Amino acid sequence: MKQAKVLTDKEFKRVLAVVAAERHGSRNRIALMMSHYAGLRVGEIAHLKIGDVTLEDGSISDQLYLNPRYTKGGHSRTVFINTKLVKELQKYMTILSALSACLCSPQSPLVQSQKGTAFSANSLCQLFARIYTIAGLNGATSHSGRRGFITKLAHAGVSSKVIMELAGHKHLTTTQLYIDVTDEHKRSAVELV
Repeated sequence: MKQAKVLTDKEFKRVLAVVAAERHGSRNRIALMMSHYAGLRVGEIAHLKIGDVTLEDGSISDQLYLNPRYTKGGHSRTVFINTKLVKELQKYMTILSALSACLCSPQSPLVQSQKGTAFSANSLCQLFARIYTIAGLNGATSHSGRRGFITKLAHAGVSSKVIMELAGHKHLTTTQLYIDVTDEHKRSAVELV
């Protein structure tokens, strides 16, 4: 089975430029950021509510709980939100609240369709595919962000067990399948000897 393309930093910047030029740019950007910066699956992103990422005072939480009903395998997990993603979520919430206070209700979907409803996992997959196609990225799919997240952690020297937990995998072999290895990675590795 062919794996989803892992984007380079340059390719990801190109994707963000495409998103910025489009209608619903802030919504599409936050969906991509949840994939690339938190390693979430599209089904998980589609089910997120505003209240999942915000605290009672409206500030952004540094972690979120994924309900087992919305995860692959039906296992709950805690997702930790890094500083970059917290800033992205703060910007997004500012934009949403400027549009309408009702868009920021804790029960409102985080990623909202034009009608203000939640995306289905399938429609969010199609949105990602359209964005990647416009950016000219063959082989990129809705899973590219998740693979990139796991790959970056692995190449940064993060423990396999930690990566497995962050990804919500039950088996290390599953996590290992996500890690992309390029010729540059191999060159760097042999220079360590």
